[in-house]
Amino acid sequence: MDIEKDYIKLIFGLKLKQVRTQKNLSLFGLAKLTNLSKSYLNEIEKGKKYPKTDKILLLCEHLDVTYDQMVSLKLDNNLAPIGEILKSGILKEIPLELFGIQEADLIDIIANAPAKVNAFISTIIEIAQHYNLSRESFFLAALRSYQEAHSNYFEDLEEKVIAFSKSFQINLDSKISIEELEAILKEEYEYNIKEIAFTDQEALGDLRSIYVPKSKTLLLSTELDDPQKAFILAKEIAYNYLKISDRLLTFSWIKFENFDQVLNNFYASYFAGALLLPRKLVVNKINAFLENENPKPEEFVALIESFEVSPESFYQRLTNLLPKDFQLKNLFFLRLSHKIGSDFYQINKELHITHQQEPHANETNEHYCRRWVSVKTIDEAIRQNKPHFFDAQISSYANSGNEYLVFSSATKDPFAENYIRSISVGILINPTMKKKFKFIDGKPLVKRIVGVTCETCAVQDCLERSAPPIVLEKKKRHENTDAVVQQFMNQYS
Repeated sequence: MDIEKDYIKLIFGLKLKQVRTQKNLSLFGLAKLTNLSKSYLNEIEKGKKYPKTDKILLLCEHLDVTYDQMVSLKLDNNLAPIGEILKSGILKEIPLELFGIQEADLIDIIANAPAKVNAFISTIIEIAQHYNLSRESFFLAALRSYQEAHSNYFEDLEEKVIAFSKSFQINLDSKISIEELEAILKEEYEYNIKEIAFTDQEALGDLRSIYVPKSKTLLLSTELDDPQKAFILAKEIAYNYLKISDRLLTFSWIKFENFDQVLNNFYASYFAGALLLPRKLVVNKINAFLENENPKPEEFVALIESFEVSPESFYQRLTNLLPKDFQLKNLFFLRLSHKIGSDFYQINKELHITHQQEPHANETNEHYCRRWVSVKTIDEAIRQNKPHFFDAQISSYANSGNEYLVFSSATKDPFAENYIRSISVGILINPTMKKKFKFIDGKPLVKRIVGVTCETCAVQDCLERSAPPIVLEKKKRHENTDAVVQQFMNQYS
């Protein structure tokens, strides 16, 4: 698609509609003046058609504007930010249809209320600049919204994994081996697989694999453990079986060229997760775990380790299956990263189903609650020098009263030296949830009053607090001021 040509058509359409409405002319009225059909003019205004010179001259004559003014790509101040969005081509890069939106509808909204849309877009741009929001971050946020809109469960991909297993005679009642994954890539898709020491070159230290399309060569880091290797191989199978060509060539990713690559990376990852963690098998094992009224932490760790996957892959799979197969519709997924020796914990991945749950990323450098089990597992993994530290707790949020059962696993970050990360899934505790998790009221589970960040937390006498509740204190000051103002308003009215 020629973005430049599309941009020119869209800008002309916006300008035509702006001039027409300023003249208080309807489409019908302009059609009558110019002897051009209403449908033709409508197509122009929606950016679908660009009129020939004689038609532009005709429009200029009846709208009392100059030809140069109409064909110029320079927009009035009230349309300038809209022009920037259109010129960037970002609307072309995001498949709006995934969200049930047609581009023409967006253009129509913009054209109908340019001043309001302009203000909204300007606000979004300002927020993005303030928080240093990159293009990649925008794409990932759009993907996350797409996942959340589908409760992170995609039936078509689940069915394709089953179809794949039948075609390749894979037994989904047991875990698939690395040897079998390699054999499929080599024999069916003619891959060359080589292991090299990426750490020999500093620039490649954070990578785990590189795919070279021309020779169908998959380069794997010698630093890979078995779960990482299995995931990469399964993902390569997904790219081929799903016939995805517009794809990322490194793991982890370096950059995205367009939104399709973001989406295709997700599809391949989902397929890989469903292949390594077959739905039926995982559901059966979770049900067996839930039958225990007094489970021990090591039993949950054993459940994860019964598959050839990392804790992150297992927790990600839970976000697919808990809403679908266990009717647990309110949960969150968090990945926290922590540099050993620092006091900084960062959320670098999150997902919320069905709506925004309590713990969420904060981009203003506030301190996440140190009572989170997500933080505790990181600290304990460091203190006890354990490769995988697991814990669970009931987190009761002071501000809302909502309670979550949170599972968390902390391991060494495979992509950053001297970093530990924790992966957590939290499930909102409600009557439906309690029926599934019979041990929820058991003695071994610790319940802790928690907040989101120290700066917004109302918990009194918190020994773990890392910063004063300055945001909350400011809010209370404003509320007190407002109350006194209202007293004066009542007194002197």
